[in-house]
Amino acid sequence: MAVDSAQPEGIERYGYTQELRRSLTFKDLVVYGLIFMVPIAPFGIFGSVFQGSGGMVALAYAIGMLAMLFTAGSYAQMSRAFPMAGSVYTYAGRGITAPVGFLSGWMILLDYVLVPSLLYLIASVAMNSLVPGVPVWLWLIAFVVLNTVVNFFGIEMTARINRIMLVAELVILAIFLVVGLVALAQGKGHGGGSLTPIYNGGTFSWGLVFGAVSIAVLSFLGFDGISTLAEENRESARAIGRSMVAALLLVGVLFIVQTWVASLLVTDPDKLIKEGDADGVAFYDAARVAGGAWLAKLTALATAIAWGFANSLVAQAATSRLLYAMARDRQLPKFLAKVHPRRKVPVNATLVVAAVSLGLGLYMEQREDGITLLSSLVNFGAMTAFLVLHVSVVVHYVVRSGSRDWWRHLIAPVIGFGILGYVVVNAKVAAQELGFLWLGIGVVLLVGLLLMKRRPALAGIEEEDEK
Repeated sequence: MAVDSAQPEGIERYGYTQELRRSLTFKDLVVYGLIFMVPIAPFGIFGSVFQGSGGMVALAYAIGMLAMLFTAGSYAQMSRAFPMAGSVYTYAGRGITAPVGFLSGWMILLDYVLVPSLLYLIASVAMNSLVPGVPVWLWLIAFVVLNTVVNFFGIEMTARINRIMLVAELVILAIFLVVGLVALAQGKGHGGGSLTPIYNGGTFSWGLVFGAVSIAVLSFLGFDGISTLAEENRESARAIGRSMVAALLLVGVLFIVQTWVASLLVTDPDKLIKEGDADGVAFYDAARVAGGAWLAKLTALATAIAWGFANSLVAQAATSRLLYAMARDRQLPKFLAKVHPRRKVPVNATLVVAAVSLGLGLYMEQREDGITLLSSLVNFGAMTAFLVLHVSVVVHYVVRSGSRDWWRHLIAPVIGFGILGYVVVNAKVAAQELGFLWLGIGVVLLVGLLLMKRRPALAGIEEEDEK
């Protein structure tokens, strides 16, 4: 079902009432996606991807971008068919069946609910390294309170803050690239025009690269958050899909360029591959080689603010919209569907996300493996939900609607499924175990709903309600 009108299709035909304020343009959506993905995201995980890819960081990000573009294509198709909030939960529920939608929503929750905690924790640790006198837990509380207040004032306020933060991040990135390229021209680093960041014959293997991609895709997660704003989009439903693709292409190019330059500035690549980057400072070390201590501190500060404020801000907004959508369908507690009468934001869901982020962040801050554990779980939740998304496209368009648009509705989703499936198989064992445990809990909850005669159902779909 394509939507070609200049205005977004109303959600009333699906059995819902328009409660959120439609105020976002295509530009707002692209900026939102860019901020969610963070144009300087590789700053924080560069060392891990470098080690995991055998130094081929740019290749890992290029493959990650390709995989996400196929996924964005599937999002585009489903957002046109069902232009409403809820992301994979909505698309799988309406494209396949409501119980599958419930499990998909449950898996994407593993990504959405945990990602703000991960971002707050990474940013708080970075700020503590810059200002040791302020403990990590205090930075974490400050970030959570600040973002909750901004989100409470409405999506327009969030959009304005997004634009400011995006410009600031791009300025910092431009400074690094200019200084880095000048440094390489002067012979600093280990190989001015080297192609090793894209291909290293001494370390290359597909298993190695895809294992690194499973880490690198963490930087791309967030483009899908655009779909949660479908009911706040004031343009046609096509704007959702187009903004996802545009944001992915833009940020993908930035990721590849900055990691290519940083890779060439690593003074001892063999040591980094062998020993890894336990302290998460490999990128800042590369910046120090290029411009000295001031550039290292500037990039570290930019990472902290980008992850802890800008990225966390939009992550909290996206998560609250997902909780709102599931609660509106009675698949989560009803109080999460409450919308503030004046601000037009899902206020209770926003506050719950803040509370969960704070609690998880403080708990994980006490664990040595807190950041690693959170990041692996976030990745697993997102990847498995994306797999279901690709299946939803095929079922809805080809099986049910008889579409003969083979590329967009069959071939592309199958290719996207295959790439992501390979990434999931090559994910860390700990992530697989905990991820499947989370899925098992979701299955138990679904069975419980069925036994209570509360079979998941979506408004506007004629399904038997056995309540």
